[in-house]
Amino acid sequence: MSSSGNRTPRRVAVVGAGMVGLATAWHLQEQGVEVTVLDRDGVAAGSSWGNAGWLTPSIAVPLPEPAVLKFGVRAVLSPSSPVYVPPTADLRLLRFLARFTRNCTPARWQRAMRALIPLNNQALAAFAELEAGGVEASTRPAEPFLAAYRTAAERELLLEEIRHIRDCGQQVDFDVLDGATARSEEPMLSGEINAAVRFTGERFIDPAAYVHAIADAVRSRGGEIRGGYDVTSLAPGASEVRVGEHAYDAVVVATGARLGRLTRPFGVRSIVQAGRGYSFTVEVDQLPRGPVYLPAQRLACTPLDGRLRIAGMMEFRDVDAPLDPRRIQALVRAADGLLVGAHLDERKDEWVGARPCTADGLPLIGATRDPRVFVAGGHGMWGITLGPVTGKLLAEQIVTGRTPDALRAVDPLR
Repeated sequence: MSSSGNRTPRRVAVVGAGMVGLATAWHLQEQGVEVTVLDRDGVAAGSSWGNAGWLTPSIAVPLPEPAVLKFGVRAVLSPSSPVYVPPTADLRLLRFLARFTRNCTPARWQRAMRALIPLNNQALAAFAELEAGGVEASTRPAEPFLAAYRTAAERELLLEEIRHIRDCGQQVDFDVLDGATARSEEPMLSGEINAAVRFTGERFIDPAAYVHAIADAVRSRGGEIRGGYDVTSLAPGASEVRVGEHAYDAVVVATGARLGRLTRPFGVRSIVQAGRGYSFTVEVDQLPRGPVYLPAQRLACTPLDGRLRIAGMMEFRDVDAPLDPRRIQALVRAADGLLVGAHLDERKDEWVGARPCTADGLPLIGATRDPRVFVAGGHGMWGITLGPVTGKLLAEQIVTGRTPDALRAVDPLR
């Protein structure tokens, strides 16, 4: 028996054409389900487009962590801060921030971290499964993947976090480097870099290109993808769910930071808040061989298509607010002096995207109060890394009616 009634669903609509939604659609097709993907904008038009593209499951951690509280109120109210909360009277945002703050304790972080580990451990294999199944894209080894610092003292915060991650049972493979070694491995790092950590076993992608490749594979197997289709409500009936004028056996909501608008009537009470990130690309005299992380500045740098994408910031703001140029300038100032040969004044592709964040740092994956309406979202910064494994496990739940063990802690009704 399936969770959508007394039979396996034959026709499923997936609302959302980002990494999570399309991976779910692809895996439903693997199970013999006919899929239709609906999106108000189109494939990879949201947070799947301009992010850093890192596949780093060993350091995929819950966002609410004790270190966040060290910023203080004054810092988070500054537009130049890596974590920014504009002054607001938005009660929904204030409720989210209150809940988020309550989760910034060691005990709650550890509990959330242990819940993520079963997903993290399957993340890279899920990408390999997509590629073996006909998705014409590939991940790239992040060799090297360096986290670089001005001083060894700054690096201690990351080393402490790695210890906490390992204590929870997550494997993290890394080496501690001095500045000279780091600069020899990545000549793009300036002389101001005097300490680093090198992670091994991680990968990266061009996120938009990869998501489009999944979309192409879904279409090639008979799936339909409709852009310009703004789903504003779902109408469940006796044996189906209507989306507009069409009826489906089940619906998956994978709309990122807008997820709550459709799922709240079905018992999903967790607030999904837009944690907006910014990025741009620049030409560089010499591309790095792999991703570069500047943790003290909260900057992620990724070589993509002959340019360097520089991404960062966490801005708790309305999902539809316009790009704030002050945040782009904050990225520029943070990168200045640390990257050799980066033409920071010649930027292209300036972008803001809304990461879907939950107050406890865990995604929402699974069935709602209506057994024909499912949720896949709330991954925060890890939607690209965890999108394929999310799609695989959720498709299994939809078709079999059984909840995989890895999804029990991320029940959307918690």
